[in-house]
Amino acid sequence: MASSEVEHSKSHSEVAVTGWAHEPADAPSARFGWHGESKTAMRIGGWVSGIALLAMLIGNHESRVEDLYLIGFAAVLWFILLRDLYLGRRKWKN
Repeated sequence: MASSEVEHSKSHSEVAVTGWAHEPADAPSARFGWHGESKTAMRIGGWVSGIALLAMLIGNHESRVEDLYLIGFAAVLWFILLRDLYLGRRKWKN
């Protein structure tokens, strides 16, 4: 019969040496040294998603409620993207 005890393999105090800095051993990216997010890919994905939402307006639905939701979600998404673009310009450049 299987045990009901939880087995802990590594503690959070252990570190992995990556050559640049000591990172927690349980960090999944400690093996290849990447801890960022691709802001460009996220922005492109947001714009493409907004276009896809508006492309769904063309269809065989009869009610306008669906259209309002699609337009609303696209507008909110694009507002967030434009706000990010505007606030990104105000940051200090290195």
